[in-house]
Amino acid sequence: MNIAHLLSERVAMSGNRAAILDNSRGANRTLTFAGLESAATGVAAQLHAAGLRPGDAIVLLQPVSAELYILFIAILRSGLVALFIDPSAGRDHIERCCAVHPPKAFIGCGRAHLFRFISPALRRIPLKFSTDLSVFGARRLDFRKPASARTVIEACSLNFPAMIRFTSGSTGQSKAAVRSHGYLLAQQRVLARSFTLTAGEMDLVTMPMFVLSNLAAGVTSLIPRVNLRAPGSIPPESLLREIETYRPHRIGASPALLENFADYCARHSRPLDCFHKIFTGGGPVFPRLLDSLHAVAPDAGIVAVYGSTEAEPIALLDYRTILSADRDAMSAGRGLLAGRPDSAIRLRIVREECGLRGRGLTEGDVQSGGLPAGEPGQVVVAGPHVQPSDRNDPEDQETKLRAADHPWHQTGDAGYLDDCGRLWLLGRCCGRIQDSRGTLYPLQVECIALENPRVRRAAVLAHENRRVLVIESASPIDTEAVRSKLSGASIDTIKILRRIPVDKRHNSKIDYPALHSIIRRG
Repeated sequence: MNIAHLLSERVAMSGNRAAILDNSRGANRTLTFAGLESAATGVAAQLHAAGLRPGDAIVLLQPVSAELYILFIAILRSGLVALFIDPSAGRDHIERCCAVHPPKAFIGCGRAHLFRFISPALRRIPLKFSTDLSVFGARRLDFRKPASARTVIEACSLNFPAMIRFTSGSTGQSKAAVRSHGYLLAQQRVLARSFTLTAGEMDLVTMPMFVLSNLAAGVTSLIPRVNLRAPGSIPPESLLREIETYRPHRIGASPALLENFADYCARHSRPLDCFHKIFTGGGPVFPRLLDSLHAVAPDAGIVAVYGSTEAEPIALLDYRTILSADRDAMSAGRGLLAGRPDSAIRLRIVREECGLRGRGLTEGDVQSGGLPAGEPGQVVVAGPHVQPSDRNDPEDQETKLRAADHPWHQTGDAGYLDDCGRLWLLGRCCGRIQDSRGTLYPLQVECIALENPRVRRAAVLAHENRRVLVIESASPIDTEAVRSKLSGASIDTIKILRRIPVDKRHNSKIDYPALHSIIRRG
């Protein structure tokens, strides 16, 4: 089943209701569900007339806007494959992305076509389309052109690819995640339940990929006039103006965005009384952020989400369920509480050596039920919304296993389950420090360091056989006071930086390769 059928069914139920409120350019445009389908059908007809057929890949470089979703739905309707790349990652990244599934077409705004000058891979693409300006060598797509007689939604099997996106690469080279129509349908069902998507509500969009789920559930998506490509740098006052004007019911955002936003609202005594639900994920979610959000939005249900590009969501933590004993455990170096695994997820803790030292995950590792409660290992997951293995990618094969007819994914994260079945995270497996003093995990230390209000970020790594704690702070830090809190961790060196490098997508995960380079340079 083509997931576009789900969107078409929504039109029959919510045709005249607003699907997208687009303020991305300050134009305050409203697109109804019926208008969205009509425009997508027209664009799909133009792509078909240009010779594109099911299975062809299209590089899509369009700013977050109503047009982006018109294009995406047109691609889905046509049985084409949307290829999402991050051109800011550089030419090598673009070349690798285009090699995964060589594209037949390139669609982008006028400015996006400038990347053709630096990328041979983009120049080699046979068909090129512009969405706004007249561009040499590109056809202009008309978003108002009627679909004439062609309104068909291409039939697609459940394993037929719908889109390809790439991981953030914050711990190494980014990897492709091929998402089929069946995967998107399964993820939609999980997200609708886990995130309680309710028709008629309005969602303030900061994570663009979740708009597809909003559309399928009948939720209106408000696209703010901010740069969503840099969530940690969004001016809080700009976002607050839109919130006070439109009063959305829900928001899902990265910790970096919400930290700045909650701090701003607290300093200026601006409560967030319109939100019913606040979800945050895309990086570690520490207790102080949840406390800050509760202080400015006391009536909202606040949920921390743990997941990955290959499996979203994996576990959820409702703020109201955090006990004082949980806070004490995090303060004592037990790691970071991530909450209960989603009901659709099968989660195991297996020996960390799986996939890290040339040993792949085996069926016995998952069929045995995993390691007992309290024993740390690697988090592996299976479920209907877990990305299956790509048999053509040797690296992907190393992190996946099909056991008992379920594709299991190795997250690369270390953690353990407690006696209540809740997941506790310890950090990346590759970030584990093992030396003569024993084993140390990053989140054991970072949870403690972040209790200091002057510490914005913290990261732990090994450098020249020394345990190094790196702290990001714009104000002076009493390192001896920090060290006294970390007495059990045996930290050798505390280094203060004005800025710790983070991933480009969510601005919330530590970019460890970049941080190691900074430490090596001294």
